[in-house]
Amino acid sequence: MTTISSTNHSPSKVAWVGLGKLGLPMAARIIQSGTAVHGFDLSAERLALAEKIGVTPHQQLASAVADCGMVFVSIPDDRALINLCLESGELVRHMIPGSILIETSTVSVEASARVAEAAKARGIEYLRSPVSGNPVAAEAGTLSAMVSGPRDALATAKPVFDAFTKAQYWLGDEEQARVAKLAINLMIAVSAGMMSEALTLARKGNIEWDAMLELISDSAVGSPMVKYKIPPLLERDFTSTFSAAQMAKDLDLILDCAHGSGVSTPLAAQMREAYTALIATGHGGDDYIATVHHTERLSGLGEPVSAQQGGQTHA
Repeated sequence: MTTISSTNHSPSKVAWVGLGKLGLPMAARIIQSGTAVHGFDLSAERLALAEKIGVTPHQQLASAVADCGMVFVSIPDDRALINLCLESGELVRHMIPGSILIETSTVSVEASARVAEAAKARGIEYLRSPVSGNPVAAEAGTLSAMVSGPRDALATAKPVFDAFTKAQYWLGDEEQARVAKLAINLMIAVSAGMMSEALTLARKGNIEWDAMLELISDSAVGSPMVKYKIPPLLERDFTSTFSAAQMAKDLDLILDCAHGSGVSTPLAAQMREAYTALIATGHGGDDYIATVHHTERLSGLGEPVSAQQGGQTHA
């Protein structure tokens, strides 16, 4: 793994395609750094929000990327990536030869490799650049980028990356960044399951909800991910920053990647079943940490007393 330094200056403008929960705050950070952003999204609502923060909106993809040396993409899944880049969107065809395509989403190795082949044929440098973090981190500019592809292209793009990430890690020339992101998300999914079981066990042992959350946060297992989830768990707030349905999609990618590589991933398979149950019981739109609901229901528990009363019971 290598970090990249660069003495290049930021370009005068870039294009951003996909102005969703992560795409929009990342684009906003680039604007704040002094680089103009030309944006495109299929949603008129998202495009209107983008215009309010200073993005130059485009109704047509071709005009958004015209004459842009860097095009960033943030989309939901494999199907959206292939449709955007290779099929009806024809993004690769609209980009100018010699430009850089920077794709920030969590997608499969196979879909990414198809885009890589088309980009190479067009003379476009392709950076696979999934990010680790959430919309809050995107707004703060503290995402981490896992990057693979041409190393010189990353050096060129680094001044723009610096606007919305705290670090970029170059992992190789091909699809290594895709695998790295799936590995990170596997750990997040399993951590959610681990927290759910631990919290439910503590409740069964008559430990107050708030007290156990405080203990977890201050203990050896209090990772950044755990600490980030403590405040919403204290309030029993399962508003989504990354939904159970999205985690289920990523676990499908993880299992496909693992099976193709001959890696045994029983924990990933178990968590996929947990998210299947959440989706089936109407919680697919809840945050991925709503695995707590699943484990509590299986254990015959309802809401903890402190959450029902809206009070806090820290010792």
